[in-house]
Amino acid sequence: MKFSELNLPKTILSSLEKLNFKELTPIQEVTYPIILAGRDLCALAETGSGKTGACAIPLIQRVDAKNRSIQGLVIVPTRELCIQYVDEIHKIALRTPVEVFAAYGGFDKSIQITKIKHGVHILVATPGRLIDLMYDGIVDLADVRCVVLDEADRLLDDGFLEGVEFILSCVRHEHQTLLFSATMNEETKKLANDCLKSPEHISLISKRAIPKSIEHYFAYVNQEMKEKIFLNYLGHEKINQTIIFCNTRNMVDKLHRIMRKHFRDVEYIHAGLNQSKRSSIVRRFRTKNIRYLIASDVAGRGLDFSHISHIINWDFPRIGQYAHRAGRAGRMGRKGQVLSLITKRDISGLREVLEITKITPHWLGSNPIKE
Repeated sequence: MKFSELNLPKTILSSLEKLNFKELTPIQEVTYPIILAGRDLCALAETGSGKTGACAIPLIQRVDAKNRSIQGLVIVPTRELCIQYVDEIHKIALRTPVEVFAAYGGFDKSIQITKIKHGVHILVATPGRLIDLMYDGIVDLADVRCVVLDEADRLLDDGFLEGVEFILSCVRHEHQTLLFSATMNEETKKLANDCLKSPEHISLISKRAIPKSIEHYFAYVNQEMKEKIFLNYLGHEKINQTIIFCNTRNMVDKLHRIMRKHFRDVEYIHAGLNQSKRSSIVRRFRTKNIRYLIASDVAGRGLDFSHISHIINWDFPRIGQYAHRAGRAGRMGRKGQVLSLITKRDISGLREVLEITKITPHWLGSNPIKE
C-alpha cells in the first residue's frame, strides 16, 4: 500500500514524499488502521522493519495542536534511541504545528524543563529522566492520549520495569497503549498483559529477530592470531560501513588504538563518553563520515544506521544479544554480513545461539563444533 492511498493530511504526505517514503512497510500497513482507531496494540517485528514510523504517523495525526500539552508519550530504553525517535517524528511532522521533544539523562535538565514548559505535544523520553521531571512537577500526563513502549524487551533487560510501571500508573485516565518489541519473552508478555487492554496482537517476526537478508560468518581463532585475522578480513572485504562490537569499554578503547594504525575514518562509542560526544559520533556515522565504528552494546539496539553492510563481533555476545547486534545490518531487507570471532571459551555460547536463532553458519576456516 502507498502512503498516498491513506488520505493523509497534505502536511504529512508532503513530508513523507520529501523523505522518499512511498510505500508502507508490512508492519506499518498492518498497524496503521489499528493505531489510528485508538486500539491497544502489541506488535512484534524484525529490527529495521519500520516500527518507529508505524506509530509516528498516526501519533502526529491525532495531536490537537491547539492544546500545548503532552498528548503522545513514547518511552524508550536509551538516549540514542530517544534522539533517533524524535528526529524521525520531527521530519514527518515538519510541516505541521506539532511540537516533538526528547528528554533523557546526561543532558542539561534546565533546558528540557524550559522546552516542556513552553509546550510539547509528543514527548519521547527515557524512564529515569521522565520520572525525575514528573517528581519535579514539570511533566503533566493528564492529557496523554497514547503511550508507546518501544523496544519493550530492552526496557525490561535494562531493569526499567519498575519505572515503566510507575509511569503508566500515573496515566490514570483512559488512553491507548502501544507496545513494540523485537522479542517476546515471559517478562515482556507479563508487561503486555498488565498494561494493555484487549490489545490487537500482531507478529511479523520469525522465531529469530534477525533479518533473513543477513549472512552469518564465523572464524575460529586463538587469542594470539585474533588481531591478524581481524585486520586481514577488514582489508579484503568490501565494507560500506561496519560496527565492530566489544563486550567491555576497555576493549573498545584498546581496539580503537589498534585500528587507528591501519585505517582511516575510525571512531568508537560506549557509555563512558559524554552525551555530546556520543550524539556527535552517531550523527557522523549516520552521514557516512565514519566508516568503522567500534562499540559496546550501547549501540546494539534500535539505532537505524541504514548504510551498514557488515557487523563484526570482536567479542562474542551474551545469549540474546547476538540478534540485536546482527540486526544493525540488513535494515529494511538490505543484504548484510555478520562475522563473529570465536575462541575456545565461546563454543558453548555459540551452540546456544545457533540453537535459538536457527541461523545457517558459514565458517571461515575450521569448524570447532564438528571437531
